Amino acid sequence: MQKQSIPVFNPYPFGEAALAASRKVWLAGLGATVVTRDWVQSEGGQVFRTLVREGTVVESRAIRFVGDQVEFSITRANAVWKRTRRTVETTVKQAATSMVDYAQQVLPKSLPKIELPKMLAPAAKAPVKRARKAVRAARPAKKAKRTKRA
Repeated sequence: MQKQSIPVFNPYPFGEAALAASRKVWLAGLGATVVTRDWVQSEGGQVFRTLVREGTVVESRAIRFVGDQVEFSITRANAVWKRTRRTVETTVKQAATSMVDYAQQVLPKSLPKIELPKMLAPAAKAPVKRARKAVRAARPAKKAKRTKRA
């Protein structure tokens, strides 16, 4: 009788290849960790200090740049504000002058002159302030708090 050879059939060749590949990835990761550890112990400190130094330089430039931009923006905003204020004041003065001129033209000249009360007159403002100061001076002084004597 002839021996029959039984063919060896491996149903999972892909599974073994995947297992071998994943083990190689694991070993590569371990190798990278060891190399990184050795590098950090020997050269990493100097590289880290260099990176910190360079970062400090970049940071100071950025802060200076931002500060300059903020200062420029504030200066520009102040200039716009002043120009706007002048424009509004000029416009209001022109409108007031136009209204006074118009009123003088429209109103008859024969209207009786009306005197403003003294308290509304422009010259009456200064004495009012002095009177307030006088009133303050006339107030009685506050009494000092008594302390208990032991």
